Amino acid sequence: MRMLIALCLLAAPASAWEFTATPVCTITHETPDLALRITFDPAQPQPYSIALTRPIPWETTETFGLRFDGPAAMTIGTGRHQLSRDGMTLTVSDTGFDNVLDGLAYNARGTALAGATEVPFDLTGARPAVEAFRACDVLPSA
Repeated sequence: MRMLIALCLLAAPASAWEFTATPVCTITHETPDLALRITFDPAQPQPYSIALTRPIPWETTETFGLRFDGPAAMTIGTGRHQLSRDGMTLTVSDTGFDNVLDGLAYNARGTALAGATEVPFDLTGARPAVEAFRACDVLPSA
């Protein structure tokens, strides 16, 4: 029985939070329901960006939010989000992302909110990637 459980766990897709500093500072996290990509590119007018991609289109809404549940619970929102042409990627860009980074680093669960659509994601293991992202100092992209 223990062997069967171990094999099932090995077969499950990994959903690690990953950080890379090239070509720009980037955090990625993928699950079957959601792929997150957070970037910092100082060459851009709004250097911080978060892109959330789903296998089905996002609901078209006037506002988008992120709810973080855990020790530093909070909900943040914006009306400055954009949808990709196919509607599957929702992107928000800004000049600062402290609330987003704090939410990722100090909580247990996040939920993307667009109208009636709620897409939860686990924050286990996000903190080291967020710390590396905050410390990242790269040259701007071309």
